[in-house]
Amino acid sequence: MFAVQPSHETVSKPNSLWASHLQLARFNRTRFQPLLSDPHWRKKTQNDAAFLTLEGEVLEFERLGITALAATAPKDPKGFMKWFTDLRETGPGQFDPLFPWLAEEADREQMTWFIKQEIAGEAGFEDLTALTQIKMPARPKLEMARNYWDEMGRGHEGGMHGPMLAELAKELDIPAQACEETVPESLALANIMVGLAMNRRYAYHSVGALGVIEMTAPDRSLYVYRGLKRLGLSAAAQRYFLLHSTLDKKHSEAWNVEVIEPLIQSDARIAHAIAEGALMRLNAGMRCFERYRKELWLN
Repeated sequence: MFAVQPSHETVSKPNSLWASHLQLARFNRTRFQPLLSDPHWRKKTQNDAAFLTLEGEVLEFERLGITALAATAPKDPKGFMKWFTDLRETGPGQFDPLFPWLAEEADREQMTWFIKQEIAGEAGFEDLTALTQIKMPARPKLEMARNYWDEMGRGHEGGMHGPMLAELAKELDIPAQACEETVPESLALANIMVGLAMNRRYAYHSVGALGVIEMTAPDRSLYVYRGLKRLGLSAAAQRYFLLHSTLDKKHSEAWNVEVIEPLIQSDARIAHAIAEGALMRLNAGMRCFERYRKELWLN
């Protein structure tokens, strides 16, 4: 395992920040794997504690960068929902020129590189939702369950979203990718989403992050679908992005009404946490898009 000595001063430096995300990405690769009992569990637990502290440092670094902006969100449910839904138009990373370019100009090699990064940054929406819903009130919990059920193909393996993405990877000959082969911005995106969902002190942040994904992903997914179709990939390979260009709109509407608004009605303080989570996710996505453009357009 890795020797970790986290501190806020460490993660505040760019090179150290990306090194921290690389270590966290390696940790998260094995963190959720089902295992058998281990006689060395004490040593592993001690080592895990260091990573969990590092994760907390990274999340706080990200949160402190957007907390002032999040504080501008109204605390009343109706006002907050307007602020939140406006993020679809005004939030960080929206309408990035990368996506029309993917739809209209990217060649197969460039599209493959993009999909490779997206897969590396994919933390598994169904698993994140399952973690986030723990001990939530009944109404939000039920909507998260419905969302999870859709992600799981409503009980049919052929409809599961994860294997759809795997089918695209297979057709593009994308192998399992080592963390070191992934741009750090993509690793950071996955680490942030995992960290928010795994730690109950960020449960409402995770609600905001997941909700803003559902709200902002459809347009980007449609552009990627058009690019995959233009490049002649099979219908099965196109399916993941085609599905998310439409289904996520319905998910977003339900998430806003059944999850976010009732939570804020129950406690106005939750609004700030949801706002922070949404902005943390959008910021991480924006950094990815900027890095993707730099890598793809440079070549």
